[in-house]
Amino acid sequence: MDPNKDRPSSAFDSPYWTTNSGAPVWNNDSSLTVGSRGPVLLEDYHLVEKLANFDRERIPERVVHARGATAKGFFEVTHDITHLTCADFLRAPGVQTPVIARFSTVVHERGSPETIRDPRGFAVKFYTREGNYDMVGNNMPVFFVRDGMKFPDMVHAFKPNPKSHIQETWRIMDFFSHQPESLHMFTFLFDDLGIPQDYRHMEGFGVHTFTLLNKAGKAHLVKFHWKPTCGVKCLSPAEAIKIGGANHSHATKDLYDSIAAGNFPEWKLFIQIMDPDHQDGYDFDPLDVTKTWPEDVMPLQPVGRFVLNRNIDNFFEENEQLAFSPAIVVPGIYYSDDKLLQSRLFSYSDTQRYRLGPNYLQLPVNAPKSSYHNNHHDGIMNSMYRDEEVNYFPSRFVPVRHAEKYPIPDSMVKGRRDKCVIDKEDNFKQAGDRYRSFSPDRKERFIGVALEFLSDPRVTHEIRSIWISFWSQVDDTLGQEIASGLNVKPNI
Repeated sequence: MDPNKDRPSSAFDSPYWTTNSGAPVWNNDSSLTVGSRGPVLLEDYHLVEKLANFDRERIPERVVHARGATAKGFFEVTHDITHLTCADFLRAPGVQTPVIARFSTVVHERGSPETIRDPRGFAVKFYTREGNYDMVGNNMPVFFVRDGMKFPDMVHAFKPNPKSHIQETWRIMDFFSHQPESLHMFTFLFDDLGIPQDYRHMEGFGVHTFTLLNKAGKAHLVKFHWKPTCGVKCLSPAEAIKIGGANHSHATKDLYDSIAAGNFPEWKLFIQIMDPDHQDGYDFDPLDVTKTWPEDVMPLQPVGRFVLNRNIDNFFEENEQLAFSPAIVVPGIYYSDDKLLQSRLFSYSDTQRYRLGPNYLQLPVNAPKSSYHNNHHDGIMNSMYRDEEVNYFPSRFVPVRHAEKYPIPDSMVKGRRDKCVIDKEDNFKQAGDRYRSFSPDRKERFIGVALEFLSDPRVTHEIRSIWISFWSQVDDTLGQEIASGLNVKPNI
């Protein structure tokens, strides 16, 4: 597959201006008026079309991940994992697949600074021979909540106050004082990793647990890891203020300039593998998105690399209209029962249908580069040319058939209908292990950020006490340090 063949031939080759319907425009400077001073005539079709298009240039920005940068390149298999998956794009070392990747901040608006303390999105779209595959993740391996029911409330807490439109830490501390499962994620957000230096110097994670299936149907649970070859680098709060004050798009510029200069960013893909039959043998729930898998038990295995060697041609078409969903997979890769992932399978595609329209997958940046065929007809912005008479299935007039069957997980699902939390919560151990792994100066910086969030004057004594209790259960010394910094007596 030629990675350069990712755009349709241009229709904009007329030597003169035209309307959208192709009619020539002999004057693109002056409106049609009665006399030289007006009034303007509504019959000036070109003026009306020009203004109407301008009025609709902006589409609804993403609720989260609105601020992002995109680049294109390829993924290359370096290690044979066909014993684990029948995914065609992973079929042999040396196989290359064109990709497009989007990096993003999460909480703030489309024009917000890229130096804000915030998780970063890390999404890669593979244009495989069996359709597209979206690996949608973040630069941190865990998440704040484990159930999609909490996701809208979580985002609302992080978003600006609906009254003042100012992000306020008391709202964040209030909401998460009810969510001790978030502590592991906060050990990443409050850490140096909370402000990456730029997009090139950060890791990526699939975050959720997925499933790999080989040709025989054998399933393995999997975690995906992207490691940058140029290393991980972060900004201190002081550096972030300085850099953000000079250029609020510094990470976008760094990515664009690096590729333009031939300094192509590269990441290595690694996986962790777990036999599903063994998942109940751990002291944590492997499908819990607030947990990592210990690398000494499930070591990282190399798979391939991806290189970004081309900048996008049009920011709107290839960044704003670029759409990802973890539901978009290929044979050989499947979902898991991770509660948060299950809700994202619906929500991500649904938000794209709202933002871009029901036919968003026909947009060139989202459309597969392999052949495809279905009876999804009509609707807003349908651009597919179709002249067939049969738009139903099956039919004896059309020879289109089912594809060959490919494996999906065949494990039995059994249980009582219920709304409940998982059995193995353990919200403190992994957070404590991570904090204790920090160097003394890194611990000091972490405590400084935690104190900054809890020092908001609207954070009540009750909320501070709950957070001191949380951090004390993560690590006794950490709780004492935070209590001392807040001049509050620990009460655990």
